[in-house]
Order: sequence, then structure tokens, then C-alpha cells
Amino acid sequence: MATKTKSKYLNGLVNTIDGKISREIFVNEDIYQQEQEQVFTRSWLFVGHESQVSKPGDYFVSCMGEESVILCRDREGQIHVFLNSCRHRGMKVCRYDEGNTPVFTCPYHGWSYANDGKLVGVPFFKDAYHEKLDKSKWGLVEVAQLHNYKGTIWATWDTSAPSFLEYLGDFRLYLDLSLDSWDGREGGTEVIGGVQKWLIPCNWKFPAENFSGDSYHNISHRSVDMVGIGPSGAGRRDTQERVNSRRLQVCFPERGHQTGIYVLAGDAPTPSSYQDSPEISEYFRRCEAQRRESKGEWGRVTGSPGEIFPNTALHPRQPRTIAVWHPRGAHQTEVWRWYLVDADAPAEVKDFLRQYYIRYSGPGGLTEQDDMENWNYAHSASRGTIARRHDYSYAQGMGYEQTDFEIDGLKIPGVVMDLTEAKSSEQNLRNFYKRWAEFMDADNWDELATWRNNHG
Repeated sequence: MATKTKSKYLNGLVNTIDGKISREIFVNEDIYQQEQEQVFTRSWLFVGHESQVSKPGDYFVSCMGEESVILCRDREGQIHVFLNSCRHRGMKVCRYDEGNTPVFTCPYHGWSYANDGKLVGVPFFKDAYHEKLDKSKWGLVEVAQLHNYKGTIWATWDTSAPSFLEYLGDFRLYLDLSLDSWDGREGGTEVIGGVQKWLIPCNWKFPAENFSGDSYHNISHRSVDMVGIGPSGAGRRDTQERVNSRRLQVCFPERGHQTGIYVLAGDAPTPSSYQDSPEISEYFRRCEAQRRESKGEWGRVTGSPGEIFPNTALHPRQPRTIAVWHPRGAHQTEVWRWYLVDADAPAEVKDFLRQYYIRYSGPGGLTEQDDMENWNYAHSASRGTIARRHDYSYAQGMGYEQTDFEIDGLKIPGVVMDLTEAKSSEQNLRNFYKRWAEFMDADNWDELATWRNNHG
């Protein structure tokens, strides 16, 4: 691992004063290896959804950075996340994507583990080990902390990390836009179908940056807007709702999370643009009216793409997905995307959303194909000797951020950029890289949890 130099990154390779970022942080192998230790072992990472392990014995093999992990439910119904590696010689103890089993058995030397992580089987335990191996000390490695938030499962390897809710801070309100039911009830979502997985030849920070709120790249999606793949057949999304709304960027500098939102005017009705059938249109019209009633002023807020630091992307409404950018070397990312629906939605609504989701997102989705082409070419064009001498520009909107932002009596938590007049800003992107640089420079969570010092 490369030797860490204090403040090498913040206002060094990541220059937040001038809005410049070195290409080295995307293409340098030593930096990539360092961020596996500095970022991915200390952050809270998204692992999966409880609906994927609904019964005792269910498991789903996921990832935390480069680590393969097993999300499973034991015989008592408790959810766990374990490192998918045998304690004897490191072989994966589970080589299937998902399933149900009472025991994980290593195919190399046969050590076996119950789904609560305990070592329960050791070949030749009596003859070769003379019954002296302490099985209680050789169970599967479990994450340091785990949190189930409205069905989503999050974990960290760091015992000193703050709790998940403290890690989120006030960004919790924006995560709720993805996880609450369409009519405003708390939680109630499930994963529909499987998880899409694919590889893209770029550094993981390219897609993470994009979903942090790149409001400048709509030129990339003009052809998709013309085709009209959205629910209303106009544009990519429910465009009428966007036209009637104020567009904002929101970020949390102390935590590194950011998102975009749309806020309807106080007296504007929430439109329904789901015209696939009268029944489906009426379902969403009714849900949106109930949401406005149950959430009050906050019911006027609609989510847009956002990012929970470091690598979990949210697409709260159209389409409602969670994506994780798994690092696979400095020059490759494995993308996993989950698609969410209300668990109690009618079957025809779920099928309507499923069809919309797959034509929008994923490797077959028209919008994401545009994005992947940008990331791939940008990364490959930045690897050369000459290219690496020249920084990227992130100067849009510097100095125009607002705190304590309020619109029609609705207070918006976070640092806000109003894009109504500005049209575009790189505030959220700077916020993402600032937090990345802080993780790369910091020795521990005492240095990272600055809000504790600022707010008591």
C-alpha cells in the first residue's frame, strides 16, 4: 500500500479552492490500492435488501468494495453479513449468487459453517486436530456493524465508525424518498426480479460522480428524450412533474452525501403522467395525493439521482433503483443495480414499472447506455502520460451555495444550489470528492466525524 502523506489529497490532488481535480485519482494504481483501505474499510456500504433473504436459511452473495460477502438469515431469523472466505485457506464458502442452506461448506478442505457464522464441521477434527482446535474462535468473519434501514441492509468493517443513522445525518430524509411507499407510508418496498450486474471499463468514481448530481450532461440524453421512453411517453421521466417544479441540488459537506430534488410549488397539484392504462394512471394519482396528505409540505419533494458516500447511488422515483459501483481495479467497475417497487402494489403496476425500469436503466437501458459511453471514453482518454498532466475542471457554481434554504415555507436540509436560473452546478460533485479526499487523508473516525465537534 502506498505511504499516506498528510493532506496530500484535500487541496492537493483534490483542489476545492480552485475547483480542479487531478486525473491521477482515477488512473493511479497506488491511489486505488490506498482507497480500498482508507475509504472502503471505514464507510457504511449497501449490501442488499431484506426481501432477498426473507426466510431462515436464505442467502444472497454481495460485495463490500472488493470483498465478497454473504448476506444471510439464520435459523432464528437474524440477519448477518459475513466475509465469504473460509478461515482455513480462504476459499469462498459460497459460490452461488443466492439460495437457501443451513450450512456453508468450503469445497477445498471441507470446513463448514452454520448460517449464524459458527464453525460447525471440521474434517478429521478428532484424528488430525486431536479435538484441540477451538471452533468458537474460527467462525466466519462478521462485519463490525450492521443496520437494517427500512428493509435495506448496510454494513461497515469499522468498529469505530459512527452508527448508520449518524453517518446519514439529515440525508436520511432524502434516502426515504427511495424507500418509503409511493403513497407516503414508512418503508414498504421490495426488490423486484433479480439484481442486474455488469462490468464497465472505468474507475468507480466516474459513475459515483455522475449520480452525485451531474446536471450538465443532458446533451448526452437528447436522443433518448426524443424517443420518449418515460411513463408518459414524453422524455425519459415524468416530465410534467419536473416542469412544474423548482430544481435544486443538495449536499452535506460533513458527510459526503448529495442528491438532486424537485420541489412543487405550494399550490401546484402533483400530476400523474403514468398513462399506460387508466387503472395504472389512477393508482399513481391516488398514491401521489395520499403522499401529499401524509407527508405535508415534504410531500411536494420528489427525488432525483443522488449518492450516499462512497458508492451507493439512489434514483428515488423514475425509475426507483439502488446502484452500487463496486471497484474492480483502477480501470474497471462492476455495477450492481436493484429495482424497488411497493411490496403491496398490484401486479399490473409492478409489471408496468419493471418494463419501464429496464428500458431506462442497466446495460440494456437507453439512458444508462449514454452514461456508460461517456465514462468509458473519459477514463480511457485520461490514462496517457500527457493527459495525466492536466486537471479536470469542477468550477461551476463555486461561491453560490445557500444554507437555510426555504421555498414556499418548506425548509430544505443541507447546502442548496437553486438551478432554476443557474441551470447547472458542480457543487455536489465537489462535495463528493472533498469527502473522498478527507477519507484518504484521515487516520481515523475522530478526524472524519467533524460534525461532533461543530455541533457538540
